[in-house]
Amino acid sequence: MNKRLLLVLIGFGLLFTSCVPTKDLIYLQKKQSADAGTEVNQMASKPYRVQTSDILSISIKANDPKLVEIFSPKNQIIENNKSEISLYFDGFTVDDHGQIRMPILEEVNVIDKTLEEIRLHIEDRLLKEYFNKEANIFVTVKLAGFRYTINGEVGVPGSKIMFVEKLNIMEAIANAGDITMTGDRHNVTVIRQTPSGYEMHDIDLTDANAIKSPYYYIRPNDYIYVKPLKQKSWGTGKTGIESLSTILSVLTLITTTLILLRSN
Repeated sequence: MNKRLLLVLIGFGLLFTSCVPTKDLIYLQKKQSADAGTEVNQMASKPYRVQTSDILSISIKANDPKLVEIFSPKNQIIENNKSEISLYFDGFTVDDHGQIRMPILEEVNVIDKTLEEIRLHIEDRLLKEYFNKEANIFVTVKLAGFRYTINGEVGVPGSKIMFVEKLNIMEAIANAGDITMTGDRHNVTVIRQTPSGYEMHDIDLTDANAIKSPYYYIRPNDYIYVKPLKQKSWGTGKTGIESLSTILSVLTLITTTLILLRSN
């Protein structure tokens, strides 16, 4: 009888420690340091500065459309119909020296510059070297898709491209099918490319203060990794029902083994 009671107690202990608690599944909770009425202010995101391997989409318009054709790739199509593949081939890739090659303008240094700074630089060169103010030059510079990679405990891991100006980590995770129940929302790792190398930072997405982090807004080419919880390696189940089923199976096995041993 004592053995059975002990097995039952062990079973309930495993049940409560093996399933994933609700507090580990909820995003952006207001922790003890902030009361329910406290507003959490988001950190202002700084303009992105272009890095190597980025692909830029640059369009030049003027009063005379034929005049600006020489500054655009031959295969460039109407911007509204651009696909991901066409942006890759018709966009301007930043090489290892921080340069892009444009028709007529040739090398243009863009490394560590914002999109606005690049736009002004190209517009200034066009006005100084090829056009006058009456031409009404209009230059647009954008990233040819916001690229990032996400791996680990998410619904759809892999490299992603979103056509947006900026992206936060919550949106990036949602675009990857959300973090699975066995994913660790307390320690989501962001690996970021910088001019001096790579930075690695963990962000707790269960804490509302995560929106204050400089890593809350991700940057192009960021790598996001969601670690598994211990419950996944234990294999006892994600919910109470799954854990109970596993524990009952284990207890049945132990009981059957004891009965067979006694019968012998």
